[in-house]
Order: sequence, then structure tokens, then C-alpha cells
Amino acid sequence: MAKQHTLIFLTGFSGSGKSTIGPLLANSLGYEFLDIDQSIEKKAGKSINKIFAEHGEEWFRTLEAETLQHVVNKRDMVISLGGGLLENDQSFTLIEQSGTLVYLKSSIKTLAKRLASKSDRPLLKGEHGRKLSLEEIEQKITTILAQREPRYEMAEIVVETDIKRIGSTVEELTRKIERHVRSAATTSEAQ
Repeated sequence: MAKQHTLIFLTGFSGSGKSTIGPLLANSLGYEFLDIDQSIEKKAGKSINKIFAEHGEEWFRTLEAETLQHVVNKRDMVISLGGGLLENDQSFTLIEQSGTLVYLKSSIKTLAKRLASKSDRPLLKGEHGRKLSLEEIEQKITTILAQREPRYEMAEIVVETDIKRIGSTVEELTRKIERHVRSAATTSEAQ
């Protein structure tokens, strides 16, 4: 399969801005937007929290990989990936071969603040669904990020999402993606 640069995959930890920035970026590029987590919820007819509670993380990760398989044959899309999707080696390879990976990077403190009021993140809950303190959330993020960040950092484009306005982030991403796609097209023509 030839690599398409019309598929833009957004990765990053939960709370990094994928679902907020994704639709705006898609609009800016003239692409469609797809959120893998929302697709899974729609297909399963239940929330991710419920999927985790009833079937476990492994079953959810299988649904994630299947959903990705269906998406990689499309064109002109910005795709928001679940924060843990890159941990699956086959999914990671498929993304690398299919499009451009973009890492929306935020600090642990920023992520914790953004996620403190959220109740729909199963990996950021305590035992029996207990709400965690800000410090506990930061600790959990630190642990999970240590595992995931090596893959996040392999993205072709990395953008910090901590202190910039959303509009500025979308503009920066649009410029970087357009430059990357032009560069990739020039390189493939030269071969």
C-alpha cells in the first residue's frame, strides 16, 4: 500500500486537544474529521466507560484496531486516535504506512487540569470508579505517558498545545502539514 499524505492521524494523551482541534484542522484542510473513540461508541451503542467496565480494555483495543483498519483506505481525513492506540504494534505500523502522524503534546500539569473534571476517562479512575485527586491524576498520567510517549514522539509533526489559543494551534498545524505533504510529494517524485 502506498503511503497517502491525505490521512492525518492525531495522537496525544487524553486531554491534549485531539477532539477539539481535529474538526477545526479538518475544516482548515478541507478534509473530513473522524474520532475513532466516537466511532467505537456509535458502533458498540455504549460509552467507552461502559465498554471498559463490561468487556475490559483488551476488547476495547480490539475494536480500536478494527476501526482503524476501515479508516486507512479513505482519503482526505483528519483522524483522532485514542490515546493508547499507538501501543498496538500493528496499528502503529499501519498508521506509519498510511498517512501523517501528528502528536499534540501537553505537559502533565496541563493534562491533569483539563482531565480533573472529566468522568469519561476509564484509565484515570481509582478503584471502583473513585474520582482521583489532582495529584493522583498527575501521577497516573506520568505513569501512562512514560509508556506511551516514545511512540508519540515518533510522529512526523509535533505541536505543543499547552499555552496557545486553539486557533493558533490549528494555523500552525495547517502550515506544518501542508509543508510536510509538499515535501513528501517532492521526495516521492524524485524517486
